[in-house]
Amino acid sequence: MKKRVVVTGLGCITPVGHGKDAFWKALMEGRSGVGEITKFDAADYPTKIAAEVKDFQAEEYMEKKEAKKMDLFVQYAVAGAKLAMEDSKIDPETIDHEDFGVVLGSGIGGIATFEEQHKKMLEKGPRRISPFFIPMMIVNMASGQVSMSLGAKGPNTTVVTACASATNAIGDAYKIIQRGDAKLMITGGTEASITPVSIGGFCSMKAMSTANEAPEKASRPFDKKRDGFVMGEGSGILLLEELDHALARGAEIYGEVAGYGMSADAYHITAPAPEGEGGKRAMLKALADGDTAPEAVDYINAHGTSTPYNDQFETMAIKSVFKNHGNKLAVSSTKSMTGHLLGAAGGVEAIASLLAIKHGIVPPTINYDTPDPECDLDYTPNKAQERTVNYAMSNSLGFGGHNATILFKKYRD
Repeated sequence: MKKRVVVTGLGCITPVGHGKDAFWKALMEGRSGVGEITKFDAADYPTKIAAEVKDFQAEEYMEKKEAKKMDLFVQYAVAGAKLAMEDSKIDPETIDHEDFGVVLGSGIGGIATFEEQHKKMLEKGPRRISPFFIPMMIVNMASGQVSMSLGAKGPNTTVVTACASATNAIGDAYKIIQRGDAKLMITGGTEASITPVSIGGFCSMKAMSTANEAPEKASRPFDKKRDGFVMGEGSGILLLEELDHALARGAEIYGEVAGYGMSADAYHITAPAPEGEGGKRAMLKALADGDTAPEAVDYINAHGTSTPYNDQFETMAIKSVFKNHGNKLAVSSTKSMTGHLLGAAGGVEAIASLLAIKHGIVPPTINYDTPDPECDLDYTPNKAQERTVNYAMSNSLGFGGHNATILFKKYRD
């Protein structure tokens, strides 16, 4: 019999707030975290806006000398993990640390460190490269540093599937507990790629919005006037726990992991498969994994990037999976407020989905002003809506044709 897995801790560092309470308050207020880029001079870039994390002080979560050895994406991961542990109210002295693991996702990893050290090498020579260059930059160092910070000696791995990374990580962590290889797993995603080369690369692809005049209005998923995504940064971290372990310590349970599905488009390096065929199969697999009927789902936190093809094809995929029920369920894209956190997006959006279950409120899609006939579902336009949410689904779709879906449900005995 498969073990049941529940979520007992939430931690996040986001462009609209740090910690689950500040994050949720911003979503309920429909507040955008998008503004002009301040991390570097973006005057020569077509896109001059991003959803940057504000007021983050690494020293609030780790020793200053340790923070200096971490790229920002690792700092966000450690901070989010500590917030999730604090939120869970678990006593680290009481757990078996060999039953405690970490699976994190990141799409790009330490690109800021890479750019900085490459510049130093060109200007001053290879002997000036930092001895911490490699351990700061490599993508698996987020899960490595989190395990060291928390003393987690169980399974430890990293998922790199572009913008599906965090959702794949959550699904993998769920399966690790379900098959009995751990009782506790820290999971989710982290990203810090608002850098000159990274923004330049996405600009060259023409994937990002150029609505620089009104940054807070730029991310507009499913709206007919959408013109691309807005890059965000931060982390979204969850503590997953085997149900009996959680009950034994009297933990607050945000929800139960009900199913996980993933698929590949096998189609194109960046474009989604026509009609969202790959995303459709990921959703169907998640429903089958949880032995859940489509009609049970109340809310979908969509990938909803605000790019023309993604939103149209994800809409088609949802309609194909849910048929007539597609017109009855609530859909929203919280990227309209947070921007697109790339490899961390699925972690933050899983937290939004679980809080929707907890509070019985669906967060809105802001900046939804002009309906698109090709996108004709209920996207929870502009204002949060009270609604009983027993089942919430979160989609993540990544470059390379990676599709991942995680399904949560309200916990019941």
